[in-house]
Amino acid sequence: MADPYETLMRTGPGTAMGELMRQYWIPAARSTELEADGAPVRILLLGEKLIAFRDTSGRVGVMDHRCPHRCASLFLGRNEENGIRCVYHGWKYDVDGNCVDQANLPERQQFKDRVRTKAYLTAERNGVVWVYMGDPAKAPGLPLFEACFQPREGENIRFVQRHCNWLQAVEGDLDTSHVGILHFGAANPTQTQNNSRRDLITNRAPEYRVTETQFGLTYGAHRPSPTLPGGTYWRVAHFLFPFWIMPPVASLEQNIMVRAFIPMDDEHCMFVGFESQSYQRPNDDRIRVSGSYVRDNVHPNTTGWHGRYRMVECEENDYLIDRAEQREKSFTGIGGIHTQDQAVTESMGAFADHSFENLAPSDIAIARNRRMLLKAAEAFRNGVRPPAADDPQAYAQARGGYYTTTEEGDWLALHREALAQLRRARVPA
Repeated sequence: MADPYETLMRTGPGTAMGELMRQYWIPAARSTELEADGAPVRILLLGEKLIAFRDTSGRVGVMDHRCPHRCASLFLGRNEENGIRCVYHGWKYDVDGNCVDQANLPERQQFKDRVRTKAYLTAERNGVVWVYMGDPAKAPGLPLFEACFQPREGENIRFVQRHCNWLQAVEGDLDTSHVGILHFGAANPTQTQNNSRRDLITNRAPEYRVTETQFGLTYGAHRPSPTLPGGTYWRVAHFLFPFWIMPPVASLEQNIMVRAFIPMDDEHCMFVGFESQSYQRPNDDRIRVSGSYVRDNVHPNTTGWHGRYRMVECEENDYLIDRAEQREKSFTGIGGIHTQDQAVTESMGAFADHSFENLAPSDIAIARNRRMLLKAAEAFRNGVRPPAADDPQAYAQARGGYYTTTEEGDWLALHREALAQLRRARVPA
């Protein structure tokens, strides 16, 4: 019997999870990374070494970095006249992977019509280049997350590389019980004026409801509210196939966001976050525990396979942990919610040994999600299309978030009705 964690964590060509993920569109790069006739960019996706480039006409190509002639890297190539030309022998390819010239062969000996490199479908929307790595005949429309449609193109998008397997990164966001401890462990409920924050930190041990949905999995963490007599404080989150997550990092009204942890290889993934421009949460992950406002602290991109969007705070510098601040002011001494998440998930190792774990009742969403993923991967191998792979509309109505209510009844129905009321209130009369 196959090791379930090997099945879940490995995403290269031919793996069960890798083939499943290739049935979905993947956000691969910012549009601004690619200039017409500019330098190609190395991209790692699902264990494949690719190059991305924008041709003279503005079209984007994403293809295997190796020239099909003698395997020299097309990263070294010349991006010119609507194609990428290998500098080794001058063979040239358009964005669809077709060989359009063989410069080292006489015209009568050329066979360019029979040469093609592996190239993937691409699309651009709101400042992001998307790639579809499956059968192009089965490509659906781009996923319709509400956070992907914002008025200021590209400004609501974040890319941050993480040095760990995609699964442990996703599960870090799927786990809500850590929020009151890792991020707000030093907070005193009697000293905060924010009711939602007080609901979160007065009782740091919620209970859970979990269910599978048409797009993945939804769970609600709940606890009695100290700020609303008879009320319940809910934190609702979604996992959406194949690697998307909507954690409750803001109120249900404001939480117009979605994140992905996209496997680069089995030991690196790329956080890609889409957030609403009006998204102003009190625990914004660009705010240090000490209060100073900072954006993601990333190095300038380099041209290496792991050279894009690397955080300054990393294992080599202990995430700039401040032990004095940890003792006196914050719980971790690590500045910024995103950096705190990065630190703990990377600290598990680049490819975590899950056999060492002892899951608890607080991990019910993680356990259910793993089981669901394994079931979907096995079903796909038996010819069953994975959830929402052919229905981009399935994502449109999903939104996580937190809220407090005195309403009783089916928790998921209450969540959907609360969201529906918010949306109706925003529709002009």
